[in-house]
Amino acid sequence: MNVIEIKNLTKSYKNSRGVIDVNLNVEQGEVFGFIGPNGAGKSTTIRTLLGLIYPTNGSATIFGKSCIEHPEVRKELGYLPSEVFYYDNMRVIDLLKYSASFYKKDCGKRINELAEVMDLDLKKKIDDLSFGNKKKVGIVQGLLHEPKLIILDEPTSGLDPLMQQKFFELISQENKKGATVFFSSHILSEVQKMCSRVAFIKEGKIIKQEKMSTLQENSYKKISIEAKSPIDKENFLINGVKNIIVKNNSANFIYEGNINAIMKKITELDLRNILIEEPDLEEIFMHYYSKED
Repeated sequence: MNVIEIKNLTKSYKNSRGVIDVNLNVEQGEVFGFIGPNGAGKSTTIRTLLGLIYPTNGSATIFGKSCIEHPEVRKELGYLPSEVFYYDNMRVIDLLKYSASFYKKDCGKRINELAEVMDLDLKKKIDDLSFGNKKKVGIVQGLLHEPKLIILDEPTSGLDPLMQQKFFELISQENKKGATVFFSSHILSEVQKMCSRVAFIKEGKIIKQEKMSTLQENSYKKISIEAKSPIDKENFLINGVKNIIVKNNSANFIYEGNINAIMKKITELDLRNILIEEPDLEEIFMHYYSKED
């Protein structure tokens, strides 16, 4: 079952680009990563999905329903925006109780449990909180009703490394309990840690969707070589070689393809050293992001 379905989604603005013909499916129970640099269209896609802004064309549904036509479907999801804003004069606990009142269930115990995990002082006023602590409020607010779908837009900005780790552990626990997670970020290591599938967005368009395991399996290799004499870069400008950097007797590149083909090229050199390893997600991402449309 697809919890999120986005079909040919386009959002256009008069003076700026939104998103163009986006297609995505997120299956029940998975943690899906939505990757791209700031301004690529991640937040626009999410806000259109949630019915906070209207699409120009296409459709976006949650649990088979449009948030525009069926706003009640939002009760099944928790949303953490990239930036959180609150009424300053409210205490944290009052804000969270107010949020909980929309779900017609007792969330008191859950609020206290989440606040303890995130080290959040419920008695403080909102305007006394740092940006990081306001982000903790947003995390508790998004999870207090135990949503079936959790949508996270740049969730860790403002959190210190310890709180980031606690946050990842919390989201992992929610996923194990059955929650589906849609995780938007420009921090690639976070997605590599959390997600089972990933989509890359560039300038409003989806340029790649793939399983995380496939991105990192044998089809991609990070190769570093050192020869006894200068390396001619032209000899390695072949299909499958990406992001090559040659400096005198050394060369570094990402290779996508049959390993035997590149080894034939490498063995033509008089080598001093060679290192072949798995590239991390950031290196794979830069390969896709640097491609011309």
